[in-house]
Amino acid sequence: MAPGNDLMAVLLDADRHQLETRLEEVHFHQGHVIYESGDNVDYCYFPCGDALSSYFVLLDSGIAVETIMVGREGALGGIVSQGALPSYARANVLHGGRYLRLPVRELDAIKQENAAVRHLFARYADCVMAQVFQSIACNAVHTIEQRAAKWLTAAVERIGRNEVTMTQEQLASMMGIGRSYASRVLQRFKAEGLLRTRRGGIEVLKPIELAERACNCNTHVRRHFETVLGGVYPKN
Repeated sequence: MAPGNDLMAVLLDADRHQLETRLEEVHFHQGHVIYESGDNVDYCYFPCGDALSSYFVLLDSGIAVETIMVGREGALGGIVSQGALPSYARANVLHGGRYLRLPVRELDAIKQENAAVRHLFARYADCVMAQVFQSIACNAVHTIEQRAAKWLTAAVERIGRNEVTMTQEQLASMMGIGRSYASRVLQRFKAEGLLRTRRGGIEVLKPIELAERACNCNTHVRRHFETVLGGVYPKN
């Protein structure tokens, strides 16, 4: 079974084989909820190829705000230990595709037996925390334009192509802003030839120029990934 997941790919063949023999392949469509807030995390999921997910925190107002994005560089549920624990956030599929999964209890058993797998997920947990810290700082000080450019850049890096299946309403909800704010930013980007929108999607026409309009948060996260888990974070 070809992994298609960069986190697993950094393991040596013998260590990765312990995971691969227990993996099950599943396919999810856009919008599928992998975990709801409060659900027991029974499985660890590895997005493969262009599959993309995000964690969302549900607010009392009913808005679901994105915290971090997870693509082929990571796993959902992989840092849960000592049995099934409840998920704090909702995990949604942003871009449908192929996932590999295994029960958390089996992953915990492998971690106990295999130091390389245990250390891999410990380092990945550190990278997840780096993303969370950077996301908090970004939302506090950076403009809506910078954040929108950052999000779209990160999405196309993980998907591997320049079109993101996403409506303006969904982008606004994910960023925790009003639709009118998101619309104005996208219209500005369109006027400058950076992207174009279609029904249910956003196509980035000039990814380098769009990345230059973003804050440096992706760069900081990428640098930490390279230090802690070299070769895992998506390239520019």
